[in-house]
Amino acid sequence: MTNTNYPSASATPQSQPNKNKNSKNIVIGLLAAGLLGTWGYLLWDKNKSGETISKQQTQIAALDSAKTDIQMEFDNALARLDSVTGANNNLQGQLTDKQKEIDAKKSEIRKILNDKNATQAQLAKARTMISELNDKITSLEAEVSRLTGENQELTAANTTLKEEKATLETNLTTTKSEKESLEKTVDVGSTFSASNIQVTPVDEKKSGKEKNTSTAKKVDKLVVSFDVENRIAKSGPADMYLIVTAPDGKVISEAGSVLNTRQDGEKTFTARIPVNYEQGTRKPVQFPIKQGDFKTGDYKVEIYHNGFKIGEGVRSLKKGGLFS
Repeated sequence: MTNTNYPSASATPQSQPNKNKNSKNIVIGLLAAGLLGTWGYLLWDKNKSGETISKQQTQIAALDSAKTDIQMEFDNALARLDSVTGANNNLQGQLTDKQKEIDAKKSEIRKILNDKNATQAQLAKARTMISELNDKITSLEAEVSRLTGENQELTAANTTLKEEKATLETNLTTTKSEKESLEKTVDVGSTFSASNIQVTPVDEKKSGKEKNTSTAKKVDKLVVSFDVENRIAKSGPADMYLIVTAPDGKVISEAGSVLNTRQDGEKTFTARIPVNYEQGTRKPVQFPIKQGDFKTGDYKVEIYHNGFKIGEGVRSLKKGGLFS
């Protein structure tokens, strides 16, 4: 039979392409969905990585900023330290212990700051140590200020001592000058004065008797006598010097001894007469002058003590007769 109620075989091929088409669309949809998912994931991952990098960059920047701030604090602390120690080199020997502590802190801080991989914790530690360093520098400043004050006091005291020394030296010089002047005054004041000066020509007889005479050829000696005294001179030996000048202008002197006088220069003297003086008294002195022949004319007698002429007298001898 050619006609039937069952569907024909030609209907099956028409439904198969539709089924394949649907499957293809599903696969394409799934692929598209997967592709979209992949793109989404990639975009999310990229954003996440960007956030991580940004966060890391922020952290690095924060670390760099903190490190820079800490470096500045450290540099400021070092500048303070240099201003304290640099201007007070003479005090460094007295600050050795504190300086050692500060140097140890400086070394540890510098080590952290030089570390490129320093962590937040290390930088925090460095900041704490810088704070401690500043405290030590403050203590050092106080110590330097105290020592500087003491040095200033010592300098002032030294200046005062120098001034006092200069004053003492001036006073000493003045005192020495005054002492020398006083000694000179005393020395001059202790010079004896001579009074009652007499020159007596004496003729010595064979019998031992002596007779005064003014006849030159009869004179055997000239007896010089005088009194000396001084109110301030102490008791003790004193030397008087006689200078007897003959009529011919020559000094009678056997030894030719020379006396240094204070006003008349060097003078040849005739005799040195030691006198044992007693303070506050008038001492009589007598000394004979002898020579071979006495000439007619004036005999001049000068008396010296302490380099000063303290008296003089003249005696004339004649050819004959008694001269009084």
